[in-house]
Amino acid sequence: MGYRVAVVGATGNVGREILNILVEREFPISEIQAVASSISLGQKVSFGEDQVLDVIPITDFDFTGFDFALFSAGSLVSAEFAPIAAEAGCIVIDNASQFRQEPNVPLVVPEVNPEALANYQKCNIIANPNCVAIPLVMALKPLNDSAGVKRVVVSTYQSVSGAGRAAMDELFNQTRAIYMNQPVVKEELPKQIAFNVIPQVDIFLPDGTTFEETKVIVETKKMLGKEMAMAITCVRVPVFIGHSLAVAVELEKPLSVGEARALWRDFPGLSIIDYRQEDGYVTPAEVVGEDAVFISRVRADKSVENGLLFWLVSDNLRKGAALNAVQIAETIVRDYLEPHRSEGMN
Repeated sequence: MGYRVAVVGATGNVGREILNILVEREFPISEIQAVASSISLGQKVSFGEDQVLDVIPITDFDFTGFDFALFSAGSLVSAEFAPIAAEAGCIVIDNASQFRQEPNVPLVVPEVNPEALANYQKCNIIANPNCVAIPLVMALKPLNDSAGVKRVVVSTYQSVSGAGRAAMDELFNQTRAIYMNQPVVKEELPKQIAFNVIPQVDIFLPDGTTFEETKVIVETKKMLGKEMAMAITCVRVPVFIGHSLAVAVELEKPLSVGEARALWRDFPGLSIIDYRQEDGYVTPAEVVGEDAVFISRVRADKSVENGLLFWLVSDNLRKGAALNAVQIAETIVRDYLEPHRSEGMN
């Protein structure tokens, strides 16, 4: 027996990836429906090799009877329609930032804090974390459990896919314009992105941080369940897919580089590729389509006591968004739905 699943935002980067991953991981589905805004009226999306889905405008869609709704259509859509879906009895897994800081809404990376799902039925909405926070908490979790994280300093190198398909088109068009000696048009991002980096992701807040930077800090602390000092600078780079992070961690207790590597090797979803030689590390171009979060350039930070430095890379459309959402659904099925179904059969 399968589940009735609606993918909201099915025509976007993350929505299409969700559809692909549902097929790849053989999520038990009896019915699948692609949903998007009215702008996508008349569009179709692929589901597996043989199925093509008509996209239904969300204003015309009835969530009643659906088991899961995986939202990836932005905060405004989530704010309006996620509560409607939840009220209809649908389990909402929301990729936007709308509900992440709500105290009653679980914010979950299944490898890190699956226990947070225990009370998901209170509001029937689960928040999928930020695409930077997900790989960061996966790397920090085993370190914190073993030696306690005291302070974290992060610089991000975030691909344009994190800003949507239009931003990816802008990088392509600007690059082509430069090579063809044509005017560079800037519409989606605050500055030229081709052959450039932009130290702004999301809007500025009064204290000079951006909303993206604040989100990562708040979400990391919520998922780890710990107050700690954090500083982050988020930067957009001319890469199509794949977010990278340079991380400096100060721990409460000593932990050697070798011990850190051993902890990461035993942690699900992490892959260590760290050779102290040319080409002995992972870059964004190598992780597209990969499910793992990759760790490289591990070394001691000699500027502080008990310090480590490392490099994180992941496909932001997969583990940073779509894959994590599907894994949340899988965890709910395994831990909360299937046991009850089995009990009812006895």
